[in-house]
Amino acid sequence: MPIVEHLRTTAACASFAALILSAPLAAHPRHVVHHPQGPGVRSNAALVIDTQNSTVLYAKHPDLVQPIASITKLMTALVVLDAKQPLDQRIRITSVDRIHGKGWYSRLAVGTTLSRRDLMHLALMASENRAARTLAENYPGGLPAAIRAMNAKARALGMTHTHFDDPTGLSSHNVSSPEDLAKLVLAASRNPTIREFSTARHFTVRVRRRPVEFRTTDRLVANPAWKIIVQKTGFINEAGHCLVMETVIGGRRVVMVLLDSVGKYTRVADAVRVRRWIEHGGLAERGSRLSMR
Repeated sequence: MPIVEHLRTTAACASFAALILSAPLAAHPRHVVHHPQGPGVRSNAALVIDTQNSTVLYAKHPDLVQPIASITKLMTALVVLDAKQPLDQRIRITSVDRIHGKGWYSRLAVGTTLSRRDLMHLALMASENRAARTLAENYPGGLPAAIRAMNAKARALGMTHTHFDDPTGLSSHNVSSPEDLAKLVLAASRNPTIREFSTARHFTVRVRRRPVEFRTTDRLVANPAWKIIVQKTGFINEAGHCLVMETVIGGRRVVMVLLDSVGKYTRVADAVRVRRWIEHGGLAERGSRLSMR
């Protein structure tokens, strides 16, 4: 499947983040497919669903298949938990768990020993790539079996346009669509372990006898104005900046999928735009339903 690479704008700063979070909604959102008067989402593809009745509230290229980066780790966690391996089992990170290429950097040194629970916590909260890779390497049957399980789980969830090639999301061959990822988010939100770890703000583990603190990759988690049930961020060049979550807005549970944002702050600003749009009653155009298994 060909992967289209988009031009990226990489320059960003804290003052810009504050500006976009406080800015009014855009009047003319770019490339809106289903709802041209929607919330002004800037991400290239998006889907917003009321989870109570699977009603699509907003859609923008909802069936576009594209790389998903570290959103992958939700599926990695699901299949590891499905295998029912002991979460308290201690696992030593070995040289096999080295990840080569761009994005390989990890604060978990080879030789570090952590529990499966701690590795999952770091993979979901801090998007720690070596933690996710170690979980998959220690899956029954090893890494190939873990990837097969991830693709089988996707089929079981009705994710018909999804493929996984690795457990971290560093591979651009990990692809999905907003419609498929909404199903993944709902499956993840039903698991209390994934809910807890993905919404943690910080977590400290011992690496070579030293305490090392990790923090969430999603700045909305620390915002008391948001009630987030489950979330995951992602980024590689081919995928852009991505964010998926289930949250509560105005008393209703809502799934948001925001893919291929041009900047790290835009996905957060898009979530804010969607929230304001829902809170101000911008739902008159809704109507279609997404089939959920």
